[in-house]
Amino acid sequence: MSKRILVVEDDRSIARLVRDNLMFEGFDVECADNGADALAAAKKRKPDLVLLDLMLPSGIDGFELCEAFSQTHNRTAVIILTARGQREDRVRGLKLGADDYVVKPFALDELLARVHAVLRRTQRRVDRVTLGDTIVDFTQLRATRGTAELSLTDREFEILRHLAEHQGELVTRSDLLRVVWGYQEVPTTRTVDSFIFRLRHKIEPDPHNPKYIRTAHGDGYRLITS
Repeated sequence: MSKRILVVEDDRSIARLVRDNLMFEGFDVECADNGADALAAAKKRKPDLVLLDLMLPSGIDGFELCEAFSQTHNRTAVIILTARGQREDRVRGLKLGADDYVVKPFALDELLARVHAVLRRTQRRVDRVTLGDTIVDFTQLRATRGTAELSLTDREFEILRHLAEHQGELVTRSDLLRVVWGYQEVPTTRTVDSFIFRLRHKIEPDPHNPKYIRTAHGDGYRLITS
């Protein structure tokens, strides 16, 4: 059975573009252009994923919808799709239960990659991981070691979250490039290794002998939490 996706977007040209491409990917897609219709459609169709614009016409706003969808019995996955890219809005959306956050204007191939990634990981969502005395909270985009705040970039949080959702499993460089960077065709690049190098220097007790982010030589990485 095709996965059901609800697109909540009041810009008809964007909604049509997203709908048509999702349908081409094999999804069952419905659209709504305001909060009330979105709730009614979600109650009737029970979507597997909602693509949610924050800036909707008067009435129920995107943040309220995000909270409502994340509190359903089976919990509906949400990707916020919006022109509001400020960090405060991202943190608020993630705290309310969003699984991902895509800022307009967006690359269509990246959006599709993120849709597939969220649907894959819905059943194994991780909001927090503890690595020794380091705590990483993905809903607040906050990392601490003891009482000290660690400065991680948004992409570093995304990499760690994907590793945490596949804890103990091999995560290849290609996986990370598709899920975190949104590539469909994976280029030859050392970008992933550079980010892992910086992450280790922020969270590992000894970055040169990593305890948590282990290298699987020639393939990728594994996150070991104990």
